[in-house]
Amino acid sequence: MAEFTMELNDEQKEVRDWVHGFAADVMRPAAAEWDEREETPWPVIQEAAKIGLYSLDFYAQQFFDPTGLGIPMAMEELFWGDAGIGLSIVGTGLAAVGVLANGTEEQIGTWVPQMYGDANDVKVAAFCSSEPDAGSDVAAMRTRAVYDEAKDEWVLNGTKTWATNGGIANVHVVVASVDADLGSKGHASFIVPPNTPGLSQGQKFKKHGIRASHTAEVVLEDVRVPGHCLLGGKEKLDERLARAREKAKSGGMGVPPLERSGGRVKNAAMATFEASRPAVGAMAVGTARAAYEEALEYAKTRSQFGRPIIDNQGVAFQLADMRTQIDAARLLVWRASWMAVAGKPFTSAEGSMSKLFASEVAKKVTAQAVQILGGNGFTREYPVERMHRDAAIYTIFEGTSEIQRLVIARTLSGMPIR
Repeated sequence: MAEFTMELNDEQKEVRDWVHGFAADVMRPAAAEWDEREETPWPVIQEAAKIGLYSLDFYAQQFFDPTGLGIPMAMEELFWGDAGIGLSIVGTGLAAVGVLANGTEEQIGTWVPQMYGDANDVKVAAFCSSEPDAGSDVAAMRTRAVYDEAKDEWVLNGTKTWATNGGIANVHVVVASVDADLGSKGHASFIVPPNTPGLSQGQKFKKHGIRASHTAEVVLEDVRVPGHCLLGGKEKLDERLARAREKAKSGGMGVPPLERSGGRVKNAAMATFEASRPAVGAMAVGTARAAYEEALEYAKTRSQFGRPIIDNQGVAFQLADMRTQIDAARLLVWRASWMAVAGKPFTSAEGSMSKLFASEVAKKVTAQAVQILGGNGFTREYPVERMHRDAAIYTIFEGTSEIQRLVIARTLSGMPIR
């Protein structure tokens, strides 16, 4: 187990500078165009694939960094480049994490490579959990999976929403209820292979920010997937359901759907989100840092009343606060990332803390950047306007700020706070 450190080693610095170079040279020049087009930036993803940045190998190397800092370091640099394009590049990772968190070794080896494709034939994947009536309230999920024993197939029906890459993905990972009476404990995750009949794209959302990332509904109508597409396998699922039913009989139900035990989440969807929360915090840090740097440079070069506006305390103090908050957010993200790789349980919900604080910092810092640029900050001629729109998503997706506070409060108190 690596000791916690705030000093990157030479190899990490080399990776950081490499990702930063791609963000600066490829992503930033394309950011405004793809934001306006509101389309998946396939050419940029392909460029990332050509250099090995969009690949299973790259993310595996960062994931297995013994310090835990590989993933947050890469996320920060990519989202410093642009949040919309960044999410298009890393969105597949959420589906991959869903398989890594819940799948068998065989399932991981079979499906994760198909999520990425290769440099000559780039693919993306989608993780489908949220529903029109079940976002933060995962226990309200209506998508059903019924086992057809005669054919050894699962039949999926329902509608998913807010799915990154939904409908355009090569592989979809779908969370569905297999026993509605058990609430969130009756959920399981399924692989829907490419070109499976019955899966279609519903509404594609026109969004306030991260507009280069494809977000849509996924409609499942009698979607049949082979039995081996149940992540973790049926034997493991049956054992888990039996324990949950036994607990229900003994009066153990009514446990809040976000309950944790020993740092582990007892729910297929939440297991994926818990693993990815520090990474989302790192994305928020990247966007915040980008906006801060734009505001700092503007304040040093923009003159009013015969002097640079940074000479005014009202501006300089804002920049001081912005940088302090960004650094604090990064430290929380790094701590949670190191704890996760070191196998230390989040006894104080440190993963949720990192995501909560970093996402709130991103919203605040980007708003301050717009204010420092004044009228220019409100136009699309300057990137802080886009960064401000993009930052709004961090307090919403993969667990709203309110849900993060609920998780933290429950963890600290041990009480079923609602």
